[in-house]
Amino acid sequence: MNEQRARLKVLSAGIFSLLLVLGVARFSYTPLLPLMQQQAGLGVAAAGWLAAINYAGYLSGAVLASLISDLVLKDRLYRIGMVLAILSTAVMGLTTDVTVWALSRYVAGLSSSAGMLLGTGLIMNWLIRHNHRSELGIHFSGIGLGIAGCSTAVMLFSPWLDWRQQWFAFTAIGCLLLIPALRWLPKPDTTGLTMSGQKMQDNPPSPLYLRIFMAAYFCAGFGYVVSATFIVAIVNKLPGLEGWGNLAFLAIGIGAAPACFNWDLIARRTGDLNALILAAVLQIIGILLPVMVGGLMAALFGALLFGGTFIGMVSLVLSMAGRYYPTRPAKMMGKMTLSYGAAQIIGPAITGTLAARLGSYNAGLYFAAGVMTLGTLLLLALKVVERRDAARTLLSAGDNLRHVTT
Repeated sequence: MNEQRARLKVLSAGIFSLLLVLGVARFSYTPLLPLMQQQAGLGVAAAGWLAAINYAGYLSGAVLASLISDLVLKDRLYRIGMVLAILSTAVMGLTTDVTVWALSRYVAGLSSSAGMLLGTGLIMNWLIRHNHRSELGIHFSGIGLGIAGCSTAVMLFSPWLDWRQQWFAFTAIGCLLLIPALRWLPKPDTTGLTMSGQKMQDNPPSPLYLRIFMAAYFCAGFGYVVSATFIVAIVNKLPGLEGWGNLAFLAIGIGAAPACFNWDLIARRTGDLNALILAAVLQIIGILLPVMVGGLMAALFGALLFGGTFIGMVSLVLSMAGRYYPTRPAKMMGKMTLSYGAAQIIGPAITGTLAARLGSYNAGLYFAAGVMTLGTLLLLALKVVERRDAARTLLSAGDNLRHVTT
């Protein structure tokens, strides 16, 4: 009973950390974007670049996470990142200077990587060390809850608070989330052994597998970032749907909150790669529904479908990375996120530029769906590589056995 209580406490620390670094520091920008355009003079192209800079910060954090092996240092940087999430949120309400906003978004991106990569790696290491199932569905529910929470907050705040006051309100919420995010995550154990005394060993994939996996995850990042960044503005610009954008963003959060747990269950039955392929196909449909079908119901269903798949893909990929490298989970998580993060820099910049020139976000959505289709084909190719690597492993094991017997 005490061990299960400790597990729930650690997972809850992860949930609160994701609520802070994503729901407050990062995703609150999306529902506040139309308000900042109306009240603070933020242009469409500048909005896209601010989002791109946010992801540049996230990518910088991913590089750092991929280079660090020391669990104690990771824990220290995780805790610094939680504080930076609050500071970067407060700065957004202190100025209308785009340069300062850009610096704030970069720091917010760094803090996001602290929660998503360092925090997730520390939690995965704790789960494996304490002989728990190495799945992160419960932990990653914090992303969906963060999206739904910040969207709901903006809808509740908007009748009474302007854009600046809402950033300060999010800062206050972040201060409350900071307490369990720091206190409930124990200091890391550096012994290299599980609680039952077994040695934790890494089992990395082949170089070809990793390269294709990273390319597929790049495509997933591109498909994710366009809708995640611009969904409120996209829906508000659709015929007859002005003012419904925040509801669509809320729908993404509602779809995402239970998604990781659901995809864990699907992966147990189908395997990780088959689950990823299914999620990718459903995400393409979710991206295209608002523009191909039109209307409020299509927009909301597309948002639910998108929310229920993108975070599932993230959870599955990072869980796989953690199982490949149980002694240093953030290492491969960081490498995978470099691909995902690179797409998150390119996607908003392209979409914002296209929207400014064409007066519509539709072209960006079609482009994102096309990139996601390429990513799905790469995942199918990955199944072939997986079978090849498994055959080579069996052949090598057989050769070793024959060598020993002779």
